[in-house]
Amino acid sequence: MNTVTVIGSINLDRTIRVKNMPKPGETIHTKEIFSAGGGKGANQAVAAQRSGAKTHFIGAVGDDDAGKTMLDLLTQEKINLAGITKMTKQSTGQAYVTVDDAGENQIMIHGGANMAFTPDDVAAHRDIIEASDFVVAQFESAVDSTVEAFKIAQAAGVKTILNPAPAMEKVPAELLAVTDMIVPNETETETLTGIAITDEASMMKASAALHELGISAVIITIGSKGAFYDINGRHGVIPAFKVEAVDTTSAGDTFIGAMSSVLDKDFSNLEDAIRYGNRASSIAVQRFGAQPSIPYKNEITAAEGK
Repeated sequence: MNTVTVIGSINLDRTIRVKNMPKPGETIHTKEIFSAGGGKGANQAVAAQRSGAKTHFIGAVGDDDAGKTMLDLLTQEKINLAGITKMTKQSTGQAYVTVDDAGENQIMIHGGANMAFTPDDVAAHRDIIEASDFVVAQFESAVDSTVEAFKIAQAAGVKTILNPAPAMEKVPAELLAVTDMIVPNETETETLTGIAITDEASMMKASAALHELGISAVIITIGSKGAFYDINGRHGVIPAFKVEAVDTTSAGDTFIGAMSSVLDKDFSNLEDAIRYGNRASSIAVQRFGAQPSIPYKNEITAAEGK
């Protein structure tokens, strides 16, 4: 069983379902509105936990109803929340998600407490990081806190996995220097490297640029096509499973969390771990909501047997 510590965002998602996305200035009727647990960090933690990892979380919520709701939801998942700070002068992160009938989404995020927890808050939970197999982070929370977490992790021989999402124009070099694996999508890859992703050759070129920054393992997620990987001279594309998607909101988070739960620390089983992550993601996109859509290990293994 892997021990996975996620550092990052906790959001209460408010989702609106529509037939088509509204045009600027247009008023439309909605099909459904609901709230659910979200935030890329929390989604990844839930995905890892549901796939059998022993999962810890380092982050923050506000002292408000949304924060209480999110802590209750994560407690139900049996995620260790000792690393979560409750901030009295910050609101809990919230995301406003619009999903159309094609399964595409538009997301607006208010970071709140996610952007306010500090490197000191992270360092206070050094013991959690040092006892992990993997530390996973994204860009929906304060980057300097992620740098601190990754420095602690790498000094202790703990592998670090960075999901550089949402895309950031200038990623601190000190963060990339302590990143063992990076998992961007096509758009994020272009933002990081300046290389447009159009085919496998362009992915190889972008991977080489990322390797030059000191990152040993590169995975580029390519949506319905699957995921490209490049590590130690091994590279290729692991195809996605073909399904009818209704909501892609947490697809990438599910992939990363599920993959980290089964990945060997030396990355020797990377291809199999990616395949497992693809299967988990394929189940998630067939359901609505971020955390409600994330499958459990028994569902993933059952689907693998079909």
